[in-house]
Amino acid sequence: MATRTRRSQRRTEALSRERIVEAAVELLDAAGEGGLTFRALTERLATGPGAIYWHVENKDELLGAATETVVAAALAVEPARAPDSPTETPDSPAGAPDSPRDEIRAVALGLFEAIDEHPWLATQLATHLSRSPWGSVAPRIFESLGRRVRALGVPEGSWFVVTSALMHYILGAAGQNAANARAGGGGLDRDEFLDATATAWEELDPDDYAFTRAVAYQMRGHDDREQFLAGFDLVLTGIAATHPPDA
Repeated sequence: MATRTRRSQRRTEALSRERIVEAAVELLDAAGEGGLTFRALTERLATGPGAIYWHVENKDELLGAATETVVAAALAVEPARAPDSPTETPDSPAGAPDSPRDEIRAVALGLFEAIDEHPWLATQLATHLSRSPWGSVAPRIFESLGRRVRALGVPEGSWFVVTSALMHYILGAAGQNAANARAGGGGLDRDEFLDATATAWEELDPDDYAFTRAVAYQMRGHDDREQFLAGFDLVLTGIAATHPPDA
């Protein structure tokens, strides 16, 4: 009897909600939303559909749980003591407290890298923001950013506007990067896609698109992470200049 009980416990643990969600994330990473089916999930978990339905009712719930799991991990990233941090200096003592700006940057990078690693996440986040902003995902991101916006000393009357601007920049820019990474089609990889786009821009009418032609070459081989951080720092600098702390 004890042996059967231990085996039953092992089966229950193997088919926990956490394991099911982990397998769902793996399927989403490998084949996108279209590849996440209960049949594929049962095959990956070597179980029957009934065991999965015990934990999740349908695909929408599974997608939501996968999104929540990845976002929670992204928001748990600690600020990195990196040389490219705008608040980091050679004189910063080891173990010095991270500034709110460092923490916001860590949140931004955590989300950017999560979307880069899990391209399906961009679409799911957009869906959550547009269809169920009252759900668990949007408030979690908003709270993580908002607490640090408050710590920056931004006046209370600007908390919503500033936090919303940060959230939309982070998710929009990261989502666009993820879209670019898979937008080539026709067998083009990212670099080939960017090169083809830059070439098309260079061939635009010089009178109507003088600026676009002039910067087209910068599209080739640019670093997505560096571009994301450069834009993010512009946003933070604008926040500091436009919304100085209350006296």
